[in-house]
Amino acid sequence: MANWCSNTVVFEGKPETIEQIQQLFKLMAEKELIEQCGQLPDFVSENDGGYFFAIYQNEGDTGIFQYETKWSPNIEVVQKIAECYKVNFIQDYKELGCLIYGRATFADKLLTDTNLKDDDFEKYQFDEQADTYHFEGKEYDSDCEILETLLEQKIANHQP
Repeated sequence: MANWCSNTVVFEGKPETIEQIQQLFKLMAEKELIEQCGQLPDFVSENDGGYFFAIYQNEGDTGIFQYETKWSPNIEVVQKIAECYKVNFIQDYKELGCLIYGRATFADKLLTDTNLKDDDFEKYQFDEQADTYHFEGKEYDSDCEILETLLEQKIANHQP
């Protein structure tokens, strides 16, 4: 059984192009409901993997999609979509069971994938008795803010 990686991707480009991507994701979501299996755009080879599952879009959002992938993010597939439509994207992803947490950006035909490594996850501690996390002298109820802070620090320092 797969661990599920949660992904949020934001496409950036001309409004008419983003509308085409909207239609692509809408069709994949509809097909997934009918076929009960992950989806890929027609122009992506099935050998590439990276299937989209549980595609979701908040009402009113344009060019922003949430979905699941098996085990790890499907950055290469999202890049193929961006290259096909000549747009940029930012993809945030996480699968904390396997310590996967990061952000991929694709701008001006350049892909950058910044993600936390094992030593990053060791920078904070969980206190089981108090049910709190400790990081840089502060106490947190959840590790979400800590992980985002660690990722932002890596991005600011240009560390992949």
